[in-house]
Amino acid sequence: MTPQQIKAQFGRALAQISKGQLDPAEATLKSLLLPTKGAPEVHYHLSRIAETRGDTPAQIRELDRALAKKPYEKTLLKAAVEAYSRLEASDKVLGLYDRLIAADPQSNQPRGEKAVYLQHLGRFDEAEKILRSLVKRVPRNGEIYRVLGSGRKMPKGDPLLDKMLSLWKDDQLPEMSRMHLGFALAKALEDIGATEKVFPYLDRANALQRQQAPYDPAERDAEWRAYLDAQDSDDYTTLGQEQAPRAVFVTGMPRSGTTLVEQIIASHSQAHAGGEMGHALKQAVAHFGPAHKMTPLAKLSSAKLSQWAEAYTRLVRRDTGQTEGVVTDKSIQTHMVFGLIARGLPGARIIVVHRDPRDTALSIYKNHFKLGTHRYATDLADIADAIKMFRRSVEHWKQRIPDRIHEVRYDDLVSDPEPNARALVDAAGLDWEEACLNFHTSKSGVKTLSLMQVRQPIHAGRREAWRKYERELAPFIEAWGDEPWD
Repeated sequence: MTPQQIKAQFGRALAQISKGQLDPAEATLKSLLLPTKGAPEVHYHLSRIAETRGDTPAQIRELDRALAKKPYEKTLLKAAVEAYSRLEASDKVLGLYDRLIAADPQSNQPRGEKAVYLQHLGRFDEAEKILRSLVKRVPRNGEIYRVLGSGRKMPKGDPLLDKMLSLWKDDQLPEMSRMHLGFALAKALEDIGATEKVFPYLDRANALQRQQAPYDPAERDAEWRAYLDAQDSDDYTTLGQEQAPRAVFVTGMPRSGTTLVEQIIASHSQAHAGGEMGHALKQAVAHFGPAHKMTPLAKLSSAKLSQWAEAYTRLVRRDTGQTEGVVTDKSIQTHMVFGLIARGLPGARIIVVHRDPRDTALSIYKNHFKLGTHRYATDLADIADAIKMFRRSVEHWKQRIPDRIHEVRYDDLVSDPEPNARALVDAAGLDWEEACLNFHTSKSGVKTLSLMQVRQPIHAGRREAWRKYERELAPFIEAWGDEPWD
């Protein structure tokens, strides 16, 4: 092939990928391997095809071939980090982060990302060492202080707190940095017992986040009701064949104990923690349309539901590397498509976690969520409305698919772990194993805000944290109204 022909073929392959024509694109790219002598660009796009198909091992093979020729190419390294992370190949991931750091020694981002990954592994001391070095490199970056605080408890007398308080007084500090610093200071002050000083920083941090990501409660309520209407049906009998791995959906409000529940189940020898994958809702939108335009469930054929179920399972396999057993899916928004799950995913189980709304609200308000997600989390009254909407959603589906939903109360679980954990494992369709109560000894990664909590045994001390902030929670309590507190 001439260089012009190679360029034309390569452009054709990219066009085929963009149109979803994966088989022709793969054939076109493979025809270029010999004339380009295995160009890394060709292997990279073959890896993209494998990723789209949900074949992480094939994706990794192609990325490794590309990296063999361009070992410090950042695009390849970032894709490999994501792929190897799915398979929990931590040593490989850390090595890739080291290459990213070497590829751009002046950049702070790969160092920070490596530190966060170490936190997910429970290697907090190593993460702290990196983050403290970043504080010295970029002392005005509030996000570093927040990430550092998420993996450690601030001891009294730590000079880092004085440094943070001094930075807060800097009138020239950018608002995004101040937002992160506000969350960091709130946690640090709570760590040392200065609870009376926590909320001024939280209020400012949440107000700044609200400016960046405004929230419209009417829009959220309309979307939820549209999903309910689209899934209204006289028949929720399951159609199709059971997929492998089998899904166990663990859902609840953020900070309600879903990570604890997931880790208990995932400690079983036949189960694996998938984390907040979100594929059930995303694939529902992709296959059937968004909330207000969704094809009614009653009109969906068995074939259409099977296509959705297969797409969901393919992505679960991609993200977890699992092809059998049980995979937990901890996506918060799953309650939006309980009807589709009941109808289209044979063998899937649904576990709903409830927690005292006051503890849930406090924990939501204290934590920074990725910008644009959980927009209601920046206002205590909006948090009350969001929890109520979630509970109405669960009650709606309990009336229609009562045999598919198992509810667990976080407060009961931490007060009396064994019988509640046994009920959880049974609800997941698994036989009891003692390892399910020893989840805190697991070496697997944790991809949520509950980084430190799940490294500890279950204990009742996690209950009623809201009592220390009853006065500050007045806007939430007033918005909650006369509804019971469980």
